[in-house]
Amino acid sequence: MMSEKKHKRKKKKKPETVIRRPRLDIRGFMERHRPGKHAVHVTIFATAFVLILAFLFTYFWEKYRVDTIIVEGSTHYSNDEICDMVLGDGALSHNSIYLSIKYHDKEIKDVPFVETMSVRIMSPDSIRITVYEKAMAGFVEYMGKYIYFDKDGTVIESSNVKTVGIPQIMGMKFDHIVLYEKLPVDDEKIFKQILDVSQLLDKYEISVDKIYFDQDYNLTLYFGEARVKLGSFDEIDEKIIRLKNILPELQGKKGVLRMENYTSDDVITTFEYDE
Repeated sequence: MMSEKKHKRKKKKKPETVIRRPRLDIRGFMERHRPGKHAVHVTIFATAFVLILAFLFTYFWEKYRVDTIIVEGSTHYSNDEICDMVLGDGALSHNSIYLSIKYHDKEIKDVPFVETMSVRIMSPDSIRITVYEKAMAGFVEYMGKYIYFDKDGTVIESSNVKTVGIPQIMGMKFDHIVLYEKLPVDDEKIFKQILDVSQLLDKYEISVDKIYFDQDYNLTLYFGEARVKLGSFDEIDEKIIRLKNILPELQGKKGVLRMENYTSDDVITTFEYDE
């Protein structure tokens, strides 16, 4: 018996797969991504442009920054309040170039007690604000408010603030007040008398605290605790002229100066002290 030999086929080995990682060619990468001359020029130009803008901004910011502000004509508002209204709180609020553009041929309106305000650029670091206030003849107290009215008796403002230099008018009777309408008094001739007195006081530079009219329109002026009874409007000019000379003697006094019957021929007037 012949022995059978089993022949086994040899399995062929699969070829090995060799994975080679590419080398990191830094030099080649830099060569391939090196900016061209055109890109370099653009970068340089952009940088220079930004630097120039920064320089110009800094120059104009410092050169045209407002350091001096002159305020004229304001009696109701303080200078600081007027400056806040005009300048505001923006980033360019203190730059004179910005202000010159903002207020070119433009006036500021819609401010209580103010007709208009104009802004004039005097120099790169200084401006002048001129305030034109509404012409107020006086004010009355009504329901805890100060009611200001003009020479015609028209109510122009209602405020919680008493304005220095504007007299309080006493003696007028009314039962209601409407803003921008005339005070509802019995006889409107009182407004002409208020205007006449106010103009005379301004003419002779006399500042009065209160003006009182009785039912017959006789006039009394208040200066602190001193009162001056001028009576009727007869020879009112002569009375005011005489009063101007007497006023220094009234300082600190408490009482009444009688000038109801004063004429230009009188030399002596009587002062009655309060008890």
